[in-house]
Amino acid sequence: MKDVDTPDRIARCIDILERVYGVPGPARSGPVDLLVTTILSQNTTSANTHRSFAQLKKAYPDYESLLEAPDYEVADHIREGGLANIKAGRIKAALEKIKKDTGSIDLAFLKDMEVSEARDYLISLPGVGPKTASVVLLFSFGMSLMPVDTHVNRLSRRLGFVPQKVSIEEAQHRLEEMTPREKYCSLHVNLIRHGRAVCKARSPHCDECVLREICLHPSLSAQKG
Repeated sequence: MKDVDTPDRIARCIDILERVYGVPGPARSGPVDLLVTTILSQNTTSANTHRSFAQLKKAYPDYESLLEAPDYEVADHIREGGLANIKAGRIKAALEKIKKDTGSIDLAFLKDMEVSEARDYLISLPGVGPKTASVVLLFSFGMSLMPVDTHVNRLSRRLGFVPQKVSIEEAQHRLEEMTPREKYCSLHVNLIRHGRAVCKARSPHCDECVLREICLHPSLSAQKG
């Protein structure tokens, strides 16, 4: 298929995945909670992320008390998520900068910013990259950004939505251009769900994939040819 067909294939992908996995609802976390959760999610599973976040919330009634705790203690509460010392340092450094910049640990002010300005602020925080910033702004404020995590990156290339050799930043830009803005959340969440369940990094289950008809993955292309 030619590149001009890609927006149509993305629309078809969204429709298929929504029928299989449902239409994702709005985020239930506040922006600071979502920021912390996303930092915790780096290089670990969703289950470990949720457990680590729950342990943090149980240990510290608010983020002020977390900031007052020594790094090693914070790290102990998130140990099962991996990279505990690094993540504890990143979380505390990010919270400290937010407090220094605004006088409190609150990100509500971002809702009044332009998307690019809000994104730049979040990326200025220690340990926060484009994906984390996009997650917070999309799910907490409904801003038009398409987060590209490991699963979205892998599936968008296998499906042929973006070229194999482009950077993640360029992949995000291309996906944002071709995806209806009101479907950013749906495509992001459902690609992750499908990546975990079927289109895995190793040994994807192509024979049982609901996206076979629109996929340009080499193994499927050979079967179709």
